Amino acid sequence: MKMYEIPVVTPYRLDLTVSVLRRLSTNIVDLLTPEGQYVRALVGSPEPVVVRVIQNQQNSLSATIEGDTNNEPDVFGLVRKTLGCNHDPMDFEHSATAIPWLAPLVQRMHGVKPPRYPTLWEACVNAIVFQQLSLASATAIMRRLIVVLGQSVRAKDIPVPLYVFPTAESFSRAADDLLRKTGLSASKIATLRRVAEALASGRIDTAKLEQCKSEDAAAILRQIKGIGPWTAAVILLRGLGRLDVFPANDTSVASNIALVSGTAPYDAESVLDTLGPQRGMLYFYLLLARLESRSEIGRPSFERT
Repeated sequence: MKMYEIPVVTPYRLDLTVSVLRRLSTNIVDLLTPEGQYVRALVGSPEPVVVRVIQNQQNSLSATIEGDTNNEPDVFGLVRKTLGCNHDPMDFEHSATAIPWLAPLVQRMHGVKPPRYPTLWEACVNAIVFQQLSLASATAIMRRLIVVLGQSVRAKDIPVPLYVFPTAESFSRAADDLLRKTGLSASKIATLRRVAEALASGRIDTAKLEQCKSEDAAAILRQIKGIGPWTAAVILLRGLGRLDVFPANDTSVASNIALVSGTAPYDAESVLDTLGPQRGMLYFYLLLARLESRSEIGRPSFERT
C-alpha cells in the first residue's frame, strides 16, 4: 500500500474540514478516527476502495487507498476536491475582519476549507433530506437510508463498518415502503426520485452545471419539483463548491448567527455584501460554531476498545 502526499493551500486543518463535511460524528459515511484520520469508502473498480487521509504536516495531507483500483489519480483528485485542498481563504478572512462578531470565530476556526460532496447525487440527497429538519433528525434519517441502501465495507483497524454512499440507481430501485421506514416523507421521496431521473436522463449533470453561472445553475436545479432556492443554494455550495451562494431564509442559519453574534446588531444583507463572492464560507463557519457548542468538532466517529 503506497502513501501519497496531497499538497494543500495553507492554512489547513483536516479536523475542521471533516467536521463541516460530516456535520455530526454519527455520520456513517465520513468517519474520523480517534487518531484524527479521515476514512471513507468510495466506489472503485471493481470493488469499493477505502481512502484514509491524515494530516502530519501543515502544507500536505498523507493519503492511502486500500482495495483494487485502476484509477488512483481520479480517486485522489476526488479526495482533493472533497477536502477543499486548493481553496485560498485569504479574501474571505480579510472581509470577515470588517464584521466584529464574525472575526473572532474566523480566527478560532483558522484553517477550515470548504468541503464538497464527491458526487452531485450525494449533494442533492443531503440537501433534500435536511430540508426543514433539525441537524440531529436529518442525520438520523440519512443514517437509516445509507444502512438500507448503501454497501457496507470492512476496513482493517476500523471497528465499525464503512458505507459507500447509495447510488441514484439503488434509490430508484427501492420501494416506497422501504424508503418511508427510514423516516423520509412521501414528498422527499418523490423529489429524490425526480432528481435520480434527471441525472439518469442527463437533464442535470455536474459538467453542465459547472459551465453555468451560479444563478443559472440554481435555476436549472429549481426546475425539479421539490427543489427551491434554499435547496438549490445548498447543492451548489456543498456539491459544486460555489462560494458565491448562501442559503438564505434558513432558520438554523439565523439561530447560528444569533449564537455567534450574541446581542451585537447585524444586518444579514449587509453581512453578505461585505463578504462578497466568498459569502458561502459563512455557512461553514456558522455550522462550526454550532458544532463547537455541542463539542462535536473533531469528535471521533467511534471509540477504541
